[in-house]
Amino acid sequence: MVYSTAADVQARVPGISTSVAGAKGFVERLVMQTIFDVLERQARSALLPDTVISTILGHLRVQISYEPMNCQTVVSPDLALVAEHEMKEHCIVVSNTVTGICDAMQGAVGMMCKAGVAQVTIKNVPSTALTISGTLSTTNIIMANWSRAMWQNVVNKAVRMLASDPFGSHFFSAFATVGGS
Repeated sequence: MVYSTAADVQARVPGISTSVAGAKGFVERLVMQTIFDVLERQARSALLPDTVISTILGHLRVQISYEPMNCQTVVSPDLALVAEHEMKEHCIVVSNTVTGICDAMQGAVGMMCKAGVAQVTIKNVPSTALTISGTLSTTNIIMANWSRAMWQNVVNKAVRMLASDPFGSHFFSAFATVGGS
């Protein structure tokens, strides 16, 4: 859910997206597929035929708004900083996940990105990189008339599904706002 154009970062964190579009696309596909899975399960439990399910899902559109973080340098919390990266923000990566930002001050070469180390400041990941918003829209007459509670149920199930996948720690809450036209 971050990206980097730096080859050394991509080598150290193989799962990182290589562009803004790639990171946004990844998040959009992940959320969209989860919403589709939830709706498909609900339709199957209502014993709808596959052709009807396919038609309903074909009427659904998901638009995601998300600003991924650019990590041009990465460090592990237990690795010393190197001279060429001093005075830059470093994304702290643990198990393929950015857990914080390390600001190394002048002269911090050889220091580690750990809280409490002199000349090093550990910051939280910016909230803009942790917030995903989206819009679900449908032209299906049945789904278009669903109540807020029904859509909230879909969103709650999607969050639970997202929380159980490999990126689960990144998805912990969501809400639905149902509007009319």
